[in-house]
Amino acid sequence: MPAFVDTSQVHEEESTEFIVPALGSWPRFTPPLRIGVMASGSGSNFEALYKATTQGRLDASLRLLIVNNPNCGAKERAARLQIPCQLIDHRLHSTRESLDHALVSAFRAADVEAVVMAGWMRIVTPTLIDAYPGRLINLHPSLLPSFKGLDAVGQALAAGVRISGCSVHHVQADVDSGTVIAQAAVPVYASDDKNALSRRIQSQEHRLLPWATALAGLRWRDEGDADVQG
Repeated sequence: MPAFVDTSQVHEEESTEFIVPALGSWPRFTPPLRIGVMASGSGSNFEALYKATTQGRLDASLRLLIVNNPNCGAKERAARLQIPCQLIDHRLHSTRESLDHALVSAFRAADVEAVVMAGWMRIVTPTLIDAYPGRLINLHPSLLPSFKGLDAVGQALAAGVRISGCSVHHVQADVDSGTVIAQAAVPVYASDDKNALSRRIQSQEHRLLPWATALAGLRWRDEGDADVQG
């Protein structure tokens, strides 16, 4: 795979983003994966998951979206897409564990087999992690293990890196430290500010998250929950 020699010489119209593992033949699941989604913001990655299911790429049923912000765009998208959505406001819970107990109860009631954090802006605890061991994944806007935590895009710009991107990883107690499932690399241009780089990374997130969910699904179903086809 070719390396970037000098991204200052790469023009935006010559974009060189790439995904690893490369997009290929999508695994098929019978019955479809039963997915719960968590989101706090606009919900664009939630909708990317939905589109992947309706376009026949991702064999999954989005059983429930949970949001923690009553005014977030994800809630509006769920209504438009007719996906069940539940508000669990973190402000009404005195501890992170209390919030996560509520999340677990809601996902279990929806018969969810795995959970995708698609822009969830709260740190989760073992209460949720242990309820879905190996079946809780998160999307993060950096090439992990670089730039964990808040403002990953700002961290990358401050560090002067030439390549940034996004990762989907398994969730564990240490923030942004779980095993990486897939990543998308995005060149950083000399003219980039946070908004420009964030937009370019987000466009790759929309491609990466459904693919990484399918790859994770192979492991989930290999554990004996159901059959996987070809």
